[in-house]
Amino acid sequence: MTSNENNKGVIQSVKGSVVDARFENKLPALYNVLQTGKDNEVSIEVLTLLNSTVVRGIALTPIRGIYRGMPVIDTGSPLTVPVGDSVKGRALNVFGDAIDRKGELDTSSRRSIHQRPVPLRDRSTRAEIFETGMKAIDILAPLERGGKAGLFGGAGVGKTVLIMEIIHNMVGEYKGTSIFSGIGERVREAQELYYELKDTGVLDNTVLVFGQMDEQPGARFRVGHAALTLAEYFRDVKRQDVLILMDNIFRFIQAGAEVSGLMGRLPSRVGYQPTLATELAELEERISSTKSGAITSIQAVYVPADDFTDPAAVHTFSHLSAFIVLSRKRASQGLYPAIDPLQSGSKMLTPHIVGEEHYSIARQIRQTLAEYEDLKDIIAMLGIEELSQEDQKTVNRARRLERFLTQPFHVTEQFTSVKGKSTSLAQGLEGCQRILNDEFQDYPESAFYMIGSIDEANKPDES
Repeated sequence: MTSNENNKGVIQSVKGSVVDARFENKLPALYNVLQTGKDNEVSIEVLTLLNSTVVRGIALTPIRGIYRGMPVIDTGSPLTVPVGDSVKGRALNVFGDAIDRKGELDTSSRRSIHQRPVPLRDRSTRAEIFETGMKAIDILAPLERGGKAGLFGGAGVGKTVLIMEIIHNMVGEYKGTSIFSGIGERVREAQELYYELKDTGVLDNTVLVFGQMDEQPGARFRVGHAALTLAEYFRDVKRQDVLILMDNIFRFIQAGAEVSGLMGRLPSRVGYQPTLATELAELEERISSTKSGAITSIQAVYVPADDFTDPAAVHTFSHLSAFIVLSRKRASQGLYPAIDPLQSGSKMLTPHIVGEEHYSIARQIRQTLAEYEDLKDIIAMLGIEELSQEDQKTVNRARRLERFLTQPFHVTEQFTSVKGKSTSLAQGLEGCQRILNDEFQDYPESAFYMIGSIDEANKPDES
């Protein structure tokens, strides 16, 4: 980052992470980075112009050792990150510095993390499906190439594991570039993800950008923008399809709320920042598909107290083309991935996009599972024997479908000792159709648990 030696100021006040600086000659522009402290180790991003000589910024690094009257330098540019093939296989922080102890990066080409979204006239309008290799997603909530999908769930229901599996399948199937954005990520999770990607051989086509949980809220708030800048480079310059995974978009909103509170803005509903909708839109609108390539985004969304009316969840919903809801109840039953088939959905699941056959099978699955949900109270009180013959058939189909939609993951092999499996959309649809046609009513339910294609179901005498 080149410093603008001619534009120097002094610190006027320090309140926590908020720093006011006075410049007599020229006022720094919004989002410019200021440097101060010993060896210029403290970086501050300008967020507000208070008057004709004073700016207010938020610290991106710890502010130890700074005081009123200390000199501050305007770098003359916003935050930038290095772009190019040299970042593949590397772990970076919000400044674009390597944090994986594998040597320095080539920083000859850098881009500002603040970029405008692609104009509507330059966007691709084709509706294409992005296959993940997971039956429950591809059949019931298909993802859009160049779209945004949300993984909604409370703590501990498997959002991060699902994201890791999608990265694994993306590199294997599409040969594209994956970018993982860890927003407020736990250090332990970041380390586990790094070595998991390394062990599975997909790290060389992945870029990891972390703003860890112990970092300043200003740094966590900008990690998503830094990751998107890298994604835009690979899409526009390298003309590649890019998969960007954000874990967790709620922590981006949370970091924004912390920054807003530090800046002295009045909170809005449930204590969130008044600029929540605008800040989320600035991030989400950069994710799009063009003629040169597509950025497909999958975002983990923590739902506070499993409350889907929380403003963070509501505002995130409005940007998504697919929403995958993870169920604590299904996780407790061991049905992984713990995707709730009745609450999950996708705007892509229409006959003219996925085809009549896929649409029809998905509707039948949902109808069968919904009828089973309605019958559960009767079964609990009276037993399954008291149901009519038709209702018993519905229950048997539903229970087999629930188990067939489970799947062993490649990234959990070391924990479960069960070999991971990817299933094509055609195999998944065939299996569901055959279960709906009662071809397997003599098979035990356990025969469909944690398998790939339907051909792997064991016959009764083999089970």
